[in-house]
Order: sequence, then C-alpha cells, then structure tokens
Amino acid sequence: MPKISKKGQSMPQSPIRKLVPYAEKAYKQGKTVYYLNIGQPDIKTPQIAMDAVRVHSLDILAYTRSEGSEDYRKKIADYYKKKDINLTHDDIIVTTGGSEALLFAFGSIMDTDDEIIIPEPFYANYNGFSTASNVHIVPVISKIEDNFALPPISEFEKLITPKTKAILICNPGNPTGYLYSKEEIKQLASLVKKHDLFLIADEVYREFCYEGHTHCSIMQEAGIEEHAVMIDSVSKRYSMCGARIGCIVSKNKQVIQTALKFAQARLSPPTFAQIASEAALDTPQSYFDEVIEEYVERRDILMAELQKIDGVKVAKPNGAFYCIVELPIKNSDDFAQWLLEHFEVNGETVMVAPAAGFYSTPNVGLNQIRIAYVLKKESLIKAVNIIKQALKVYKD
Repeated sequence: MPKISKKGQSMPQSPIRKLVPYAEKAYKQGKTVYYLNIGQPDIKTPQIAMDAVRVHSLDILAYTRSEGSEDYRKKIADYYKKKDINLTHDDIIVTTGGSEALLFAFGSIMDTDDEIIIPEPFYANYNGFSTASNVHIVPVISKIEDNFALPPISEFEKLITPKTKAILICNPGNPTGYLYSKEEIKQLASLVKKHDLFLIADEVYREFCYEGHTHCSIMQEAGIEEHAVMIDSVSKRYSMCGARIGCIVSKNKQVIQTALKFAQARLSPPTFAQIASEAALDTPQSYFDEVIEEYVERRDILMAELQKIDGVKVAKPNGAFYCIVELPIKNSDDFAQWLLEHFEVNGETVMVAPAAGFYSTPNVGLNQIRIAYVLKKESLIKAVNIIKQALKVYKD
C-alpha cells in the first residue's frame, strides 16, 4: 500500500473538532449538547452583508484579482485608518480566511526548519500551520496564575537562535482572551528590531475589548514597519465565519510581493464572500456596541458560575470570547470524551475543547479546557452546571 507522507502523519488533529463524532452520537441519542468548544458566534451576521449577496448584479461569477478586489482593499484601508492604522490598499492581500493569511505569512518569511516563537497556550491551528510549512514552533509559556500575560522579554530572548525568524502573538488571545497592553507591544517591537525578526500579530478579535480597554495594534508602532505583519479576518468581527475572508497586511513591500505569489498560485479569494465582506464594513458602531455588551454579560456570568466550582481556576479574559479553565482532573481529553459518551443532566451534556492541543510543549495543559462563551447566558449557566455535576462523579 502507498505510504502517507511524514508531514501528513505529523499534522495534528484539531482539539476543537476532534470530538465531533462523539457529539454527533450524543445528539443522535437524543441528548442536547451545549457546544462550548468552538468559536462560532451565535450573533447574527450584519444584514447589510447578507443583502449585498442577495441583490448582486453579476452575470458571471468570475475570478477576482489574486490580491482581492481593489475596491474592497481600499475600503479595508479606510477601516484601518479609523483604527489609527495608516496604510494603503497596496499593503493588503485578501485571503481565504485568516488561516490562509497565516500560511502565506509563514511561507513568505520562513524556510524549512526555521523557528517561530509563540507564547502558549495559542490558537491550536498554529501547530498545523507550522507543520504544513515545515517550520518549528518554539513555545514560551504564559501562566494561568499571571492571567496569561506576556512572559518576560528575557524569556523570549533566551529562545532566539540563528534559526529564529519571527515572533507570533494573537491579540486579543485565542484561547486565553488576554489583551496585550501598549507596553507589552512596545517590548515586543523593541525585541524584533534588536534581533532583526518579524513580528506577526493575529488581530482577528480586535473589536472585542472589554471594560474600557483598547486594542493596541503592531501596525501602530513606529519603527517596525519592515518587521510587522498583521493577520486579520471578518469571521468573528461580523459573525461571518463561513465567508472565509481574511487578509495579510504589511508595509514591508517584499513580504507583500512574496505573499502575492502564494495568492496567485491559489488564483483568487471567493467573489461572493468579498461582496459580503465589503458591505460588512458599513456595519454601524451600534452593532459592535450591542455585541460587546452581550459578550461582557456572558463572560461575567461564566466567570461567576465557574468560580462556584471547587478546585476550578479560571483566567479572566479582557478580549475575544474565550477563556482557559483549569479543572481538578488529570486529563481533559478523557474528561471531554466522557462528558459526551457517558454523562448527562436531564438529557443534556456539554462539549468542551481540551486545552493540551493549544500548547506545543508536551504534557502541558492536560488539566485545562478552553471555553468559548458564544452561547446565550441561560445556556452558559446550564452548561457550567453540567460540568460542576460531572466533576462530582468523574473518575480519572
């Protein structure tokens, strides 16, 4: 029998999606499953985006430019200007989701066996992107006791080798919800300048900052124009995960020219999705105000309910809509599967994401889960109660 590639064999499973068969089986058995495992918002997509596709006047569903339509990129640049990020449409390449933007970034700045330093826990698919790109993640561990703040810069500096090409952060963070401060961004900016590295920032949750906190983009930092690469997406901002539209942004012309070659190889981003995404940029601020208010309420209820459970530790997020929860168990993979297969409260159970998959360091995060608070408040209360009852009877 022909053999699968070593790369294929080493591609990690998604900790977010690998339990789907067990959830489907539970559903077929008549159970209600509360999905806390995946960041699929239940907030309605802006009507203006949906209407733009419905009323289109296209006769041919044709390719667009490989870098995305010029009108859309100009409108994105205008959006960034409102966020105090000054650039032009030529600094932007539209991608098929933030995922493709990250793959383009990896491919443009790193060669086989190069290294990228990432604070962990991090978005699980960074593991997959690095494997697909033949590069190595070098983790620097942030701790739940510190609310997953940026580790000391000295810890980053210890890890830099001749193979190090970049540092990658997610701001606000998935899976932690941590929002980096201006001072932390400045520390990273100083570090990449000192060692001539790239700084990649996944900023897809920019809009979701709470309690008066503001988002600090790497694109606002003077002096690192040639080092900064920003990743963005419409998925979470406009509750448009299925559109699969993102972008890679940089003032480094070589990065953009190189990423464009990758974009040309896949021809173009999807046409209808760009139409919807361009229209979404006209979404009024009131939409975001309401969404943020809703997420703050959900976060606060989730935190309050989790803190009622003995032995549970949780880091308070100031952005995005995720949190890492430490449970009084040994193996959250086993616990998550057991919840779906063997536990219910009044015919209801919960699907969570085991957190070990958000680390690259072996045997770290084994007793943690990630919760996405993208459900209604009543459902969150029920879901946490199920976890509370489950912990009373679960045996490692």
